Amino acid sequence: MTTTTPTPPATDARASARRRARFHPLRVSAVRALTADAVEVTFAVPAELADAFDYAPGQYVALRTRVDGVEVRRSYSICRPPSPGALTVGIKRDPGGRFSTWAQTQLRPGDEIEVMNPQGTFVSARTDRTTGHVVGIAAGSGITPIMALAASVLGASDTTRFTLVYTNRSSTDVMFVDELADLKDRYPARLAVHHVLSREQRTAPVLSGRIDEQRLRVILDALVRPASVDEWFLCGPLALVQLCRDVLADVGVDAARVRFELFTAGASPMAPSGAAPSISARHDEPVRTIELTLDGTSARVESPVSAHESILAAALRVRADVPFACAGGVCGTCRARLVEGSVQMSENYALEPDEIERGYVLTCQSHPTSDRVVVDYDV
Repeated sequence: MTTTTPTPPATDARASARRRARFHPLRVSAVRALTADAVEVTFAVPAELADAFDYAPGQYVALRTRVDGVEVRRSYSICRPPSPGALTVGIKRDPGGRFSTWAQTQLRPGDEIEVMNPQGTFVSARTDRTTGHVVGIAAGSGITPIMALAASVLGASDTTRFTLVYTNRSSTDVMFVDELADLKDRYPARLAVHHVLSREQRTAPVLSGRIDEQRLRVILDALVRPASVDEWFLCGPLALVQLCRDVLADVGVDAARVRFELFTAGASPMAPSGAAPSISARHDEPVRTIELTLDGTSARVESPVSAHESILAAALRVRADVPFACAGGVCGTCRARLVEGSVQMSENYALEPDEIERGYVLTCQSHPTSDRVVVDYDV
């Protein structure tokens, strides 16, 4: 857990990757099967929303709709480089996943879904892409943002190289197999793709089996050579991402060169709809006072100490438009700056260390530890 107190705001080079989260209705223009349990969904972006949906390769959007009468929100990475009038995401069905199953079986062109403008900092920190070597390590649907990154990096110059290590259970589970082949044909000397299959035998032993520490170290020694890499992008389940971060740190890779994103981190503590439960304090019960600013308007809510509510859960009782998506500390949509008071943040898979130092918190994971807490969503 992380205890956070406010610090002065500061400018940041990643500011362009952060913007106020708002939903806009977009119409589905295409749904295309990628594998037996994954689809690519393209939305038509009207000209009047072009600025709202301008994005950097590697960012994600949150989708909101009603399935069987229940509001659901899910975040999905954008899988193609920026293109006027279109935005495309990849959706892989999770066992028992309400939204992903509905998207796989019922979503059709012409349907309308509320889409949040692009968010996230899983983007390149380099402004000079005229040369260099970029590496992506992905598992399963973790390939989605890396597809956009790889295409953009390779298309930006004639000298940049991209190496992809992509792990799946079998060849039939590989998403974007045709797109990867097309990229390889287009950039044969500058794109290297290494498929690691955990349940299917490959010619090279190092590419057969689950990626554990020993196998990862062999891959780095034989296929990637960390000393040659300028930037790393890791996307997959927490266990794999953390393994990669630990091993890269151990072999001397600067953490500033490593960016990561999770596509799952366990169950969300909130209901799928994010609906705030009805909570009220007894007249003699101690409370925490939470004040928030959103879209220039302030609101105030009292939260019983015994409820141990997150700031997000309490805020939703007075402002239904408070931004959030995953509610699990992964996507960062609910971030706000702590202006006054102190909080304890249970989980954090989205904020960078310097953002925490500057007072930013994930409101879905932050619980007040002072009698009064003030947060600002507009910063």
